[in-house]
Amino acid sequence: MTPRPERQIAQLTTGDKEFRAKFRSWNHAYLTYVDIEEYLKTKDTILVPMASTEQHGPHLPLYTDTITAVEIAERVSEAIGVLHTPPLWAGYSPQHMYGAGQGRGTITLRASTLLNLMNDVARSLIHHGFNRIIFINGHGSNVKVVDPVLRKLRYETGAMISFVKPYMERYTGVLEGLMENPPEETPGWHSSELETSQDMAWNPDLVRMERAVDTRAHTPAFLPKAFSKEDGMPDTDFEGYQYFTFPMDHHEFVENGIIGNPMRATAEKGEEAFRRLSEHVARGVLELEKVPVEVHTREFVDRTM
Repeated sequence: MTPRPERQIAQLTTGDKEFRAKFRSWNHAYLTYVDIEEYLKTKDTILVPMASTEQHGPHLPLYTDTITAVEIAERVSEAIGVLHTPPLWAGYSPQHMYGAGQGRGTITLRASTLLNLMNDVARSLIHHGFNRIIFINGHGSNVKVVDPVLRKLRYETGAMISFVKPYMERYTGVLEGLMENPPEETPGWHSSELETSQDMAWNPDLVRMERAVDTRAHTPAFLPKAFSKEDGMPDTDFEGYQYFTFPMDHHEFVENGIIGNPMRATAEKGEEAFRRLSEHVARGVLELEKVPVEVHTREFVDRTM
């Protein structure tokens, strides 16, 4: 297996060497309950990486979105000394199912299932003493359905609840100037320059560039020609504006799963993207740790079917 490129992680907190030395891992699932108790004497923050397992074209693994969430969470944990959970590796991905028997491999959750999963994970963590639950999301379509559970958790417990989206979809943000694709392709969309670069940085053996192709989205056949579509979002252009949204499946506007040009991807770009995004998120989490939080309902009572 090709060696993974060296991570560029700057510790953003100082003076906590003794605290860091107590823990063999920042993944809470690798620790014992004695370690969790020790951690909670000092900190009450935990990151929950979440994303999807869905088709990403012929050249990228189904795990692509989860790679983003896991990598960002791990880097933030290492930078500021906070715990993270194992990833919630399935998300809301009905548009990526394609036809029955086609073998695309996507695993989708119903919106209600995803919300119940997030609720139960967060309520379990709050039950044990965590006051700040930071979901690190790597999959765009999860954004469509999560607001009810984020509000439910906040209203029912008083905990600090946050949902972070460290990727590019119609918003370049801190990655401004990093991608080489022209503006109409940047953000690079599904399996394009950014995601391919990040997968290369995470594990180049998972990327099959000999299968990569430059592909564009097109208007679904069920829409009249007056509507047009150029990216992966659910809305369309009509008379030069984007007011119309439709429940579209991915195969209706791109057949091979790729939207954009992955040919300019490099592991170096992926590493730099991970660095910028994780350092930004880490600084935000440090600010959130300054806010007083009063959890008024901690016990997770409803643990039955």
